[in-house]
Parts: sequence; structure tokens; C-alpha cells
Amino acid sequence: MSDAPKLVVTVDRSRCIGSGLCARTAPADLALAPDGRATPTRPATEGFAELTEAAEMCPVEAITVRDAATGKLIAPAW
Repeated sequence: MSDAPKLVVTVDRSRCIGSGLCARTAPADLALAPDGRATPTRPATEGFAELTEAAEMCPVEAITVRDAATGKLIAPAW
């Protein structure tokens, strides 16, 4: 069993511009939907490093990563 926290990733699809950086950075957890916008691939994950990097790299800050247990914002660091 992993010690990594369970994370929930959300995408504000109204802000997403479909750059694809997130899907290339965290392909297990983010993908581009048929409309070209990012979407999470699963409801919760442990992909900490990749997801936080994807959220930080998003040019329009459309991705948020939160601790599933507490709701605490992990990324981006505003």
C-alpha cells in the first residue's frame, strides 16, 4: 500500500484551452476529450508528482489538485 495521499484532480473546462501540456505530463490521469479540452481519466489517483506538475504548467490555471481526504489544495500553488 502506498503512503501517497489520494488526490482528486478537476479541470475547469470553461477555462481549458486544450494546450495538451497536462495530458503529456500526466497521461495516466489527464487526457484530451474529443472536444479538445482536458478531462480527468479517473476519480482519484496517487500520481502526485505528475499531477502537481501538470497543474502548475497549465497556461490558464484550469487544473486543480486536492487531497481527497481533506480537500486541501495541493496545486497549483497560488
